[in-house]
Amino acid sequence: MQSRTASGQLKVLAIALAVAYGNAPALAQQDEKMLEETTVLGTAAEMLKQAPGVSVIGAEDIGKRPPANDISEIIRTMPGVNLTGNSTSGQRGNNRQIDLRGMGPENTLILIDGKPVTSRNAVRFGWRGERDSRGDSNWVPAEQIERIEVIRGPAAARYGNGAAGGVVNIVTKKAGKELHGQVSVYANAPEHSDEGATRRLNFGFSGPLGGDFSFRIMGNYNRTEEDDRYINDGHQAPGFTGSLPAGREGVTNRDVAAQLSWHASPDHRLDLDLGYSRQGNLYAGDTQNVNSNPVVVRMLGDETNIVRRTNYALTHAGKYDFGSSTSYLQYTETDNKRIQEGLAGGTEGIFLSGNPPFMTNELRDITVHSEWNLPLRGALDQVLTIGAEWVRQELRDPTSNTQATTFGTIPGVGSTGRSAESSAEIASVFAESNIELPYDTVLTPGIRFDKHSRSGENWSPSLNLMHMVNDRITVKGGIARAYKAPNLYQSNGDYLLFSSGNGCPTVGNGTTGCYLIGNPDLDAETSVNKELGIEYKVGRFAAGVTWFRNDYRDKIQAGTTPVGVTTTGNRSIYQWVNVPEAVVQGLEGSLKVPLAARLEWLTNFTYMIESKNKTTGDYLSIIPEYTVNTSLDWRASDAFGLLLAVTFYGEQKPMKLDYKGDKVTGTSADGVDPYAVVSLSGDYAVSKHLKLVAGINNLFDQRKFRAGNAVSVSSTPVYGTSGGAGAATYNEPGRTFYVAVTTSF
Repeated sequence: MQSRTASGQLKVLAIALAVAYGNAPALAQQDEKMLEETTVLGTAAEMLKQAPGVSVIGAEDIGKRPPANDISEIIRTMPGVNLTGNSTSGQRGNNRQIDLRGMGPENTLILIDGKPVTSRNAVRFGWRGERDSRGDSNWVPAEQIERIEVIRGPAAARYGNGAAGGVVNIVTKKAGKELHGQVSVYANAPEHSDEGATRRLNFGFSGPLGGDFSFRIMGNYNRTEEDDRYINDGHQAPGFTGSLPAGREGVTNRDVAAQLSWHASPDHRLDLDLGYSRQGNLYAGDTQNVNSNPVVVRMLGDETNIVRRTNYALTHAGKYDFGSSTSYLQYTETDNKRIQEGLAGGTEGIFLSGNPPFMTNELRDITVHSEWNLPLRGALDQVLTIGAEWVRQELRDPTSNTQATTFGTIPGVGSTGRSAESSAEIASVFAESNIELPYDTVLTPGIRFDKHSRSGENWSPSLNLMHMVNDRITVKGGIARAYKAPNLYQSNGDYLLFSSGNGCPTVGNGTTGCYLIGNPDLDAETSVNKELGIEYKVGRFAAGVTWFRNDYRDKIQAGTTPVGVTTTGNRSIYQWVNVPEAVVQGLEGSLKVPLAARLEWLTNFTYMIESKNKTTGDYLSIIPEYTVNTSLDWRASDAFGLLLAVTFYGEQKPMKLDYKGDKVTGTSADGVDPYAVVSLSGDYAVSKHLKLVAGINNLFDQRKFRAGNAVSVSSTPVYGTSGGAGAATYNEPGRTFYVAVTTSF
């Protein structure tokens, strides 16, 4: 009995580790004796990537459906993933970012080769949680990516701050022992002339340099034109009183990155990474409150904000008689240069009049990380991982943190001369283990301790389990506590915004207007993430379903109860506060059916049971009630294939309450009806070194138009009446034709 059990354990681990690399069916059919001879127990990190809330997108998948600009376009086709704005307000509605399991983009941690990318933190944080940012998913050209790991649920807790929703790890292609090169070009042509077209070119070269050294260099240029200024004309909500809602802004990307590797010995490798990226927008007329002035019109089509990111990293990977290790030091500089914007009421997020200067926010990130994997033999074989991490983030915002208190003196806050700088540090230690248990079971417990210089200490325990019922059925589950520290705007007492009344939760004290100021006493947001899934596999057929629930505590948002009044002007003062409780709950599923030797039907779905603030009952984000991604993948031959893909989006419901806590009415209560987007693509390998891809996105031209912000913003302090857009806060582009060509050697 014991011998059979040990064999089964090894089989579980072999299959689980192979899933991430697409080899599970072949391994499942191998002889168990062979598995015993060739398989070793994986690390906790490797095992967690087999959790039910984990998806892997390979280079082949990206090649079949190349994104026009941002890889979020293909990540959104995974279960549990949507693209949303940063808040339910609908402000900056077309800047949609990756939202995992309805926890919002700010709870999605982006990694490149396992290292954090947080450049979006250089962008000012608005009253309702908005950032005028495209996020951090577009720093690596699509054709230079080896795979993308989308990690949701309890498995993400090991990554610490900012991973409460999950993690997207972008793994780039590495240098090999032979010289290789690749050049890719992509172009699309929207059927509708008012939608922006894309042109992009990228390259990658890698190989040996002689001796123990190798190199990799990659570069990219892409340009997506902005939508026409009048693309949403005629579609704005009835009675809308603001300026015309803008479409999608354009973007120009320039990226270059190099890696020098030293193979000091067969067991030790040292990588030096250098990278520079520049992202500039092509302005389409968007302002935070959908207002306008002559500067807005004058700057159409020009760059109004530019983000420059420079990255340096040194990484060591080693193998020893007692185990293995990975350690790195990373330093990142992000400069966010943009036209100076207003910070008060309806002018928040709109360019100042006249000839406003460009101002630059400077963000500096330092990360030191080391983890060690130690195989242990005993009553229970296991691989223990121990590690430590130190992070420091420094932000200099010369505009937002120094705004004068013109509308009344705030006790304890200087009227002028406040510091433009803020910073925070996180010191962390963590341990986790991958443990073989009897009866074909693998247990992965973990614990992480973080000490944040502003929000204090946080413990993140986790427990994941995988049990193979038989050769076909596997049960997986997990529970973990994740957290997100306050950002450098929320926790900074020098950061303030002003509203003349329209944006204030209540207006009293015989006057109008209020302040929102930072709160140095904020607690970290925490989430207890749970999931339970079952998978069935036989041959090429596979099916699975997962239930997930995130109990969200201490979510940070603008307070609705005054904490004081100004000593002059008698205006109310609000702060960022922690909201007691919220919950996200839903189902994810997947299905793989081999219809023929070269034809597969692939489907995944997400169904949101609930997503709400338990205090107010309002939604946490505007996401579809359900999302279904289904496709037919026909490999007609080794050289030619066709892919027909359909995504069904369920009803999208708007926020229930306005900023004052009153129920929204009129068009502000309108949702977005269900719709489907169909895409068709084909790829053809002309030769070993030349590949063509062509396709049509949104084949049946199901366009959606932005009708404004979620609720009305007018000259009178009235919310929830006619004029709001409800959930119609973004543009879904129409039928678009594209072609991509890749040549390699």
